[in-house]
Amino acid sequence: MSSFGGSSNPSGSAATRVYEDLRRRIISLGLPPDSTLSRVELADAYGVSQTPVREAMQRLEQDGLVRIYPQSKTVVSRINTQELHENQFHRVALETEVVRRLAEQRDEAVVKRAKMIIKMQESALEDISQIQVFNDLDREFHRTLFNGVGMQTLHQMISSKLGHLARCQRLELPRIGKMEDILEGHRAIIDGIEKGDPERSVEAMRKHLTGTILSIASLREEYPDYFV
Repeated sequence: MSSFGGSSNPSGSAATRVYEDLRRRIISLGLPPDSTLSRVELADAYGVSQTPVREAMQRLEQDGLVRIYPQSKTVVSRINTQELHENQFHRVALETEVVRRLAEQRDEAVVKRAKMIIKMQESALEDISQIQVFNDLDREFHRTLFNGVGMQTLHQMISSKLGHLARCQRLELPRIGKMEDILEGHRAIIDGIEKGDPERSVEAMRKHLTGTILSIASLREEYPDYFV
């Protein structure tokens, strides 16, 4: 979790802390769709006033992860497949361009960092108890690529819109072979970048990003109460 010390806006710091933790719990399905969130209970649990909790809820609503019913309640949203596909379209456009640039630059530092992440993922491979660690490393892998072309803010922007996709990925991860498929995609992407082959990198990224999308229909059938 990010450090919040030294902020000139204590309320903002508390809101960010609550937002990040609730977002993590929603994406990991610790708070599944249709869960009711009480501002009073959350304020007590996080040891803050209701103001930062309200601010955190508003940010989560912007992410599409909760629905706020004024003067009533806040509930965790179901996975919206229309929003999922729209955000996926944006993601593919951005990330394929990112790896294209990285392959043209052949930045050794980025390749080294990405390989370290892959190695850490390998140590968690197919260990169900390490799913969250594996998932966190997956996000770090993609963040590293964006950082490599100086697009940190762009990564934050697109990541905030990928909550629906992240929950689908979490539903998929326990499936046999899924973690290995993700790793294979990461290896192929970095291989293309390291060899300075933009088209190979782009194709590897495009294939990597379509894995979960192709499983949406089966996930909806298996978890009908999670989708809208």
